[in-house]
Amino acid sequence: EGAAPVELPILTGTVGPDVIDVRGLTATGRFTFDPGFMSTASCESKITYIDGDNGILLHRGYPIEQLAEQSDYLETCYLLLNGELPTAEQKAQFVVVVKNHTMVHEQLKTFFNGFRRDAHPMAVMCGVVGALSAFYHDSLDINNPQHREISAIRLVAKMPTLAAMVYKYSMGQPMMYPRNDLSYAENFLHMMFNTPCEIKPI
Repeated sequence: EGAAPVELPILTGTVGPDVIDVRGLTATGRFTFDPGFMSTASCESKITYIDGDNGILLHRGYPIEQLAEQSDYLETCYLLLNGELPTAEQKAQFVVVVKNHTMVHEQLKTFFNGFRRDAHPMAVMCGVVGALSAFYHDSLDINNPQHREISAIRLVAKMPTLAAMVYKYSMGQPMMYPRNDLSYAENFLHMMFNTPCEIKPI
């Protein structure tokens, strides 16, 4: 009451409502009150737009329904990383690069022994994904574009392997190695549900 008015800039996004930029508000000694951040965008994103109330999810401007129907998982990964859907040649190269990184270091298997067998899968997953940095300490400079790219590709490639390892550990079954002759989805199913004594057709 009686406080001086504050002028705040309005930003216009490529999609969705305009946004009031409140970053300069702290200089006035004031803060916003927005329980649950229902009216707050936490960051500027060139990758994803979400409007949960209206059921809208866009990745790089493409509706998620279109990507689900017309693109596969690795095409969508390429889109998220590079801003455009790949050409046939770009996709083929990307698939080869991803397949070259599906294996995890053998020593990582021993990391699982630190978890109870009945531990929540997401807790185990968080632990083993974090442990990957111990094996790739030479490429962790987030200011280096090449380091960011190889780290992203390694995560895309290794997540199915790690998820399957978490599942196998909880079941007390041997962990299955990835097979690079299979597609991304087929490989995940192979590592999840096959055992050394019974290889089912995928």
